[in-house]
Amino acid sequence: MPRDADSLVPADFSEALRKIRERTPARILAGRAGAAYRTATQMDLREAHAAARDAVRAELDMESAFGAAFIERWNLFEVRTEARSKEEYLLQPDLGRHFNEASRKELVQRCAPGKDIQIAIGDGLSVTAVSAQVPSLLPLLDEGARARGWSIGDPIVIRYCRVGILNEIGELLSPKVAILLIGERPGLATAESLSAYLAYRPNRTHTDANRNLISNIHSRGLRPQAAVDRILNLAAQMMSLRISGFNMREQLPPANGTPEIKP
Repeated sequence: MPRDADSLVPADFSEALRKIRERTPARILAGRAGAAYRTATQMDLREAHAAARDAVRAELDMESAFGAAFIERWNLFEVRTEARSKEEYLLQPDLGRHFNEASRKELVQRCAPGKDIQIAIGDGLSVTAVSAQVPSLLPLLDEGARARGWSIGDPIVIRYCRVGILNEIGELLSPKVAILLIGERPGLATAESLSAYLAYRPNRTHTDANRNLISNIHSRGLRPQAAVDRILNLAAQMMSLRISGFNMREQLPPANGTPEIKP
C-alpha cells in the first residue's frame, strides 16, 4: 500500500513543512510505494524531465518566442555562431563561442559600435527560458539603462549561443559592458530559468574569470524587476571600476537606493 508521507509527519511539524514547501520547488518528503516513488511523484518527475529535454532540443524561432510586434518594436535580428545545427552545437561547445563569417559582417553593418551597453539574447541550453523571460526583461533593461543616461546598442539574437560569444561581441562592437541573456541548463525544478552574464569591455583574452553572472531568473526565482535592478547595478560598478569578473564583488544597493561601489 502507498505510504502517505504527510501522515507520518508529527502534527507540530506539519505547518513548518508546509512553509518549507512553499519556498522551494524541491520534492520534500514525497512519500513512497514500497521501494519506489508514488505514482504521482513519478509522473511529476517524468514531466519535468521531458520539459527539460524539450527546452534543450528546441530550435529558437523568434516569431514563436517573442511575437511579430515585439520583434518589430525592438528591431530584433538573428545572427548565428559557427555551429550549423543543434546537434553540432551540443556536441561541440566551442563552435557556439564564435560567430560565423556572415554574422560577423552583419553585426558590423547593422550595429553601432562603442555603446555603453550592448544586449545580446542567446538561446543557450533552454529556448523555453528565453521565450518566457526575455519579453519582460528587455523593456525593463532598456528603460533602466536609459534612465541612467547610458547609450544602448540594438539588441541582437544569437542562435546556437554559448557564453564565450561575449568575447567576440566585445571585439566587434566595443561596448563598455556587454550583457548576454541566455537560457540556463534546465533541471527538474524548472526549464524556464534564464541567466545574465556581464563583462566589461570583453575581448579575446577573457575567460569565465572575467565575467559576472546573475542566475535563476524565473517566476519562482529572481523576478524580472529584481533581476534588472541587479544587472544595472552590476553594470554601473563595472563602469566605475573598469573591471569585471572574479576581482569585483557585486554590491547590492542599500536601503537608501544608492549603491556602494567596492572592488
